[in-house]
Amino acid sequence: MNKGRLEAFSDGVLAIIITIMVLELKVPEGDSWASLKPLLPKFLAYIFSFIYVGIYWNNHHHLFQTVRKVNGSILWANLHLLFWLSLMPIATEWIGTTRFSKNPVAAYGIGLIMSAIAYTILEHVIIRSEGESSTLKEAIHSKYKEYISIIFYVLGIATSFFYPYIAIGFYYIVALIWLIPDRRIEKSLKEN
Repeated sequence: MNKGRLEAFSDGVLAIIITIMVLELKVPEGDSWASLKPLLPKFLAYIFSFIYVGIYWNNHHHLFQTVRKVNGSILWANLHLLFWLSLMPIATEWIGTTRFSKNPVAAYGIGLIMSAIAYTILEHVIIRSEGESSTLKEAIHSKYKEYISIIFYVLGIATSFFYPYIAIGFYYIVALIWLIPDRRIEKSLKEN
């Protein structure tokens, strides 16, 4: 199967996720700047989730630059990732509406860690399909960013029950880690 269909479908799903999240932002009831204040938690949650979806979209794009052909295992692994990302609008709405309460922040972290696990599974399925000498295997031999991310997600989930804003800080650190462009795949593609 041509990878273009999978990429187009994934791009569409990610665009819909962002659209659903922005549609949850309602127009303020007044015309003053003060009328924006009640929307601030939801807007901050939207920005945070938009960044995360953008990070996944960017990394997904780079990931599929290494793929020559798509098989059923890759399709299902990709759908698994999209499933967890598709829950992002619900988690975003929940943390924004509750002003970052402990249980919603924990659920948000669970969604983030499950998305990270699903992405890792997708990487492994692609490597298994492409072979041990694949470009992707060469590119991701060092997985320090992935390990740090998992550690911070776990810390965030555990902390969320006591200090939800600190938990959000852990999730924010992971986003910052991945906002710094991950050049491993691009570098590996240039070398091959």
